[in-house]
Amino acid sequence: MSNNNNDGDLEKFLKKLLADKTKKKGKVVDAADAEPSTIKKEKQPKNMRKWVTSAFIITAIFAIGIIAFANLYIVKENEYKVVRQFGEVVKYEREPGLHMKIPFIQSVTTLPKNLMTYDMMQEEINTKDKKRIIIDNYAVWRVVDPKALISNAGTLPNAERRMSEFIYSVIRTELGKLDYGQIINDTDSSRGDINESVTLKVNELLANDNYGIEVVDVRIRRTDLPPENEQAIFTRMISEREKTAQTYLSEGDAAKREKEAATDQEVQTLLAKANSEAAVTIAQGEAEAAKIYNEAFAQDPEFYSLYRTLESYKKTIGDDTVIILPSDSPYARILSGYLE
Repeated sequence: MSNNNNDGDLEKFLKKLLADKTKKKGKVVDAADAEPSTIKKEKQPKNMRKWVTSAFIITAIFAIGIIAFANLYIVKENEYKVVRQFGEVVKYEREPGLHMKIPFIQSVTTLPKNLMTYDMMQEEINTKDKKRIIIDNYAVWRVVDPKALISNAGTLPNAERRMSEFIYSVIRTELGKLDYGQIINDTDSSRGDINESVTLKVNELLANDNYGIEVVDVRIRRTDLPPENEQAIFTRMISEREKTAQTYLSEGDAAKREKEAATDQEVQTLLAKANSEAAVTIAQGEAEAAKIYNEAFAQDPEFYSLYRTLESYKKTIGDDTVIILPSDSPYARILSGYLE
């Protein structure tokens, strides 16, 4: 009985509610005719639904394009591109071109492919003869395996740091086997052999740890002395050079005197021999001349007497000489033109 009463009250409430709504719209509707099933809902326009669908599709395409463009990467001629997925290296590209990675889960790291120069800090080492020197060197290196570098070294600076430690360790060991003079002597320097040996041993250490890099060349740029020892070493070097120079001067003077004595003796010997040969030649010439004179004058004694007389006059009569001769003198007759 109670259920019927409740249903009647609910029906009355709904009829009253519908009557109030029809009155507000200005229409008179019979409460008995107003049924809940006759309530009509307003329909949404069909164009609005199409517009929302089109906007969603355009936005999705635009978002996909942005995501695809953001995940494209370009590989240049002088670089590697390392692709990592959740921190692990999955691949690396070395050929130039355009490539793509998986969005959100992959990242790209760039590594240089060309040769690079690493300037090392100046370090102090001890030589075999317990001399302290400061070494300034540099290395030329390159990346050969990007995957190994990322996996074992993590970053390029870490790989450089490990390479620097290996180079310093090997140089300290190699120079510790040489004396200071062998390192700085320009004429008998072992730097060339040291550079090659250091390069080979550093590459062996890098290959053992698989850092993915290779040292092309290691060069010692210069060697200096520590500031506290520099002046003392320079003073000793100057003293040694002066001593060496004095030794060279003494040896030069002794060699000079020896050469001068030997030359003087040789000159005297040559002069004596030449004078002896000249005396013999002169004597032979005079003897030959005397022989020729005698043979010539023997053919005409009077002409010889006249020739000797004229020769004596040539030597005795000068520009201011006055000679008084008798008129019947043969010489006067010759001067006067009487030859008979």
